Amino acid sequence: MTPNVLILRAPGINRDGDAAMACELAGASAERVHVNRIADGTVRLRDYAMLIIPGGFSYGDDLGAGKLLAVDLAHRLGDQLRDFVADGRPVIGICNGFQVLVKAGVLPGNAGPPTFTLTDNRSGRFECRWVRLQADPQSRCIFTRGIECMIEVPVAHGEGRVALADAGTLADLRAAGQVALRYVADDGGSPAYPANPNGSAGDIAGICNAQGNVLGLMPHPENAIRPQQHPRWTREPWRDVGDGLAIFRNAVEYAKTL
Repeated sequence: MTPNVLILRAPGINRDGDAAMACELAGASAERVHVNRIADGTVRLRDYAMLIIPGGFSYGDDLGAGKLLAVDLAHRLGDQLRDFVADGRPVIGICNGFQVLVKAGVLPGNAGPPTFTLTDNRSGRFECRWVRLQADPQSRCIFTRGIECMIEVPVAHGEGRVALADAGTLADLRAAGQVALRYVADDGGSPAYPANPNGSAGDIAGICNAQGNVLGLMPHPENAIRPQQHPRWTREPWRDVGDGLAIFRNAVEYAKTL
């Protein structure tokens, strides 16, 4: 069975083609669908095995990064999305998509007042560079299963800093297995800027919900699926695929079990 992936489109999103290619290389079929087609009932979310909210600048980031698309998700697609997540189907929000999932209340998905947000990079500027990530082996995230080595993927964002209400929030996320990916230094240790490109609390690069089937991350694994995308590809001939492809392969294999 080939899982069919819905890649959500809205004005300003510009990484939908990259996400589609990643899904196809991972063994899925992908369809790019405008949010209005789901809202008006032309397309039903439940007919798909997986949902991706890709990066870009949805609605020009008016009123804040991802805010207007988050309103669409919460108020126009709310019931469909809640059912999709509750069914255990994989959902991934990348960069602007991560911001959308957080502002729509899908992530971190815990009850109570908001304790988690994404805000301006501590550097005060747009960060575009390759970074190293480490998957947390204690995480519930289905997207990062089996990823034991550091991976390298690019970031490209101006509002990617994870800000938490207090230190207890970080402890709670870790205890619940919701910290999926962390920025790390070249040696795998704690990173300083620019290895942590935005100053995120706990060096968090990505989190999942408590169930593990929803992942939000600021880096762009869809732009690290082929070895030729890596800046050192001519000096590292051992690379046969990009590091980011593993995230999509995990999701596709998981979707096949549903």
